[in-house]
Amino acid sequence: MNKNTNKLQGIISISSKGTGYVAPTKVGVPTGVGTGIGQDPEIDFRHLNTALHGDMVEIILHPKGSGRQTAEVSKIISRAKMHFAGVLEKENNMFFLKPDDTKMYTDILIPEKSLHGARAGVKVFVEIVSWPDPRKMPEGRVVKVLGTPGDNDTEMHSIAMEKGFDSELPEKVHNEARKIKHDGIKESDYVGRRDFRKTLTFTIDPSDAKDFDDAISFSNLKQKHTFLNGLAGVGAPENRGPEEKNVSAEGELYEIGIHIADVSHYVKVDSALDEEARTRGTSVYLVDRTIPMLPEILSNDLCSLVPHKDRLTMSAVFTIDKNTKVISEWFGRTVIHSQKRFTYEEAEESIKKIGAPLHKELSVLNNLSKKLTKERFAQGAISLDQEEVKFVLDKNGVPIKVIKKERGDSNRLIEEFMLLANKKVAEVLSPTKNKSKKGIMQDESVSIYRIHDLPSKEKMADLAFFLRSLGHKVTLQNGLIPTHEINRLLEHLAGKDEADTVHRAVIRSMAKAIYSTKNIGHYGLAFEHYTHFTSPIRRYPDIMVHRLLNDHLSKKKVGKDKLHEYEKIARISSEQEKRASDAERASIKYKQVEYMSRRMGQKFEGIISGITEWGIYVEEIETKCEGLVRVRDMKDDFYIFNEKKLELSGQKKKKKYRLGDRVKIKVKGADLERKTIDYVLI
Repeated sequence: MNKNTNKLQGIISISSKGTGYVAPTKVGVPTGVGTGIGQDPEIDFRHLNTALHGDMVEIILHPKGSGRQTAEVSKIISRAKMHFAGVLEKENNMFFLKPDDTKMYTDILIPEKSLHGARAGVKVFVEIVSWPDPRKMPEGRVVKVLGTPGDNDTEMHSIAMEKGFDSELPEKVHNEARKIKHDGIKESDYVGRRDFRKTLTFTIDPSDAKDFDDAISFSNLKQKHTFLNGLAGVGAPENRGPEEKNVSAEGELYEIGIHIADVSHYVKVDSALDEEARTRGTSVYLVDRTIPMLPEILSNDLCSLVPHKDRLTMSAVFTIDKNTKVISEWFGRTVIHSQKRFTYEEAEESIKKIGAPLHKELSVLNNLSKKLTKERFAQGAISLDQEEVKFVLDKNGVPIKVIKKERGDSNRLIEEFMLLANKKVAEVLSPTKNKSKKGIMQDESVSIYRIHDLPSKEKMADLAFFLRSLGHKVTLQNGLIPTHEINRLLEHLAGKDEADTVHRAVIRSMAKAIYSTKNIGHYGLAFEHYTHFTSPIRRYPDIMVHRLLNDHLSKKKVGKDKLHEYEKIARISSEQEKRASDAERASIKYKQVEYMSRRMGQKFEGIISGITEWGIYVEEIETKCEGLVRVRDMKDDFYIFNEKKLELSGQKKKKKYRLGDRVKIKVKGADLERKTIDYVLI
């Protein structure tokens, strides 16, 4: 076999059993172009050659036999991860790390000189520094001692570090933040800002929130108004040009301002704060804590839109009629003074109860938000809301109760107006197209978008097969299930046992939303233009968008020379968002396992959420704690897995278990180290 013609490259995925799989492309062939080799090549433990889960690797295919195509790793192109958390163990006077990551198939040897004070039995964070021989363990060094295994702080810190987020910010970042906080808002900061301090303004956030990114202002405009080319007549004159024309509107009109913390006013380009925020990309929300992107004296204080204090903001202000038609829009720097801080629960009561604080204003906003939602779905948006749970913890971080998060009208109200602001800012920042001297269309500027690609036809075909196996009729048009069919199905299943299972399958079939300088639109929201503008306290791309909007308003062009830099920022932010989401899910899973570990032998009701040849996965109804019922523990019959019908079928009694079935279970075991729960059927 000529090895040069059988070299492929791709990202390697490694199972918990230490077997690798690569979804490859031929060397020199663009990603996504078929290789014609069928299933992803399998790489056994002996041929990994130090490749780790997520690495970009080059592989060489073995001669094709009768079974699955096999291969070996010939080169590591780039590493995904070289840091691991775990418990430090000692055996035969040798120290080694037993990694928490189930995808990490080898222990890591730690020389005594690299222990940095760590003792056997503690949880540590380790960096691999050398791995010359794949037949031996890699060598590492202790970067940080995390604490006692099983301790809540230790485990949460471990999860965050494992995903790349240190809970401690560098001292130089804190020093910059302290100086900014000490200086506060100066008189010069008010210059050039549109003043909303006497306009009704309020925030709506979760009861435990401290970093208030966004506020809404509301005015009822009852008389006839004249506008200048979409800019309200009361707008700041510096944002207007000589080409603007008068337009008129009559009837019930509302001026609604979406005011966002002006983080870019404080976090300057190339400062220590900016470099740290750019590296982190996002705040991280674990079960019991937030690891903020910015120091808390900024995120929870000076930048947070707390009530009864002046705050500097970037705003999108719209004049909207009763049918949600945007008559005019204005963007720019502002100053606000929030009069009221609502929790979602308080806002929900005010919407429904006459005489409650701001009932009339919130009712108008709620009606407008419902119309905005209806418009989105009419244009092809997909409903991807999923039920979530929240843990009630005791003082030691032990989960004592699990409650379902409620999503009411107040949540959707905020969501719709944030979507409107994000969409409109993206439209403003979308580069105009002008003809060059040669008549070729060229982009004039660079921006950052939030994009969501079409699902792959392969994943849509898999989803259609899955849904049909459950008895649901769906069609494929141009390889995709129409969004109105997906929405109709999800609406039909609301409140039924299989709803969550189907919802998860739909989400898995979708592409992931990412940041990019190339605008391809947002499939899930059915928006042609979309960006992230509304959460700069917790997301770095929003800070970038604020800077881009300020440049646009001051008629400063961002040239193509910035394209590479901005695309790198977009890529890193997308990667960090994924890591933060993984950390959040890992912390929830840990608490679910911990919750069930204290309920051995207790009985619950659950829904079958997955079926494999080795057993059925069951999600407990109230807590959503998912665990495995192993086939070997199903003693009443001999069960066979039918992959086509996605069911386990008993050979003698013909009992069948299918996705969405409700079953009664008992907790058999819980492994905090592996984050797994075992149930048995009763």
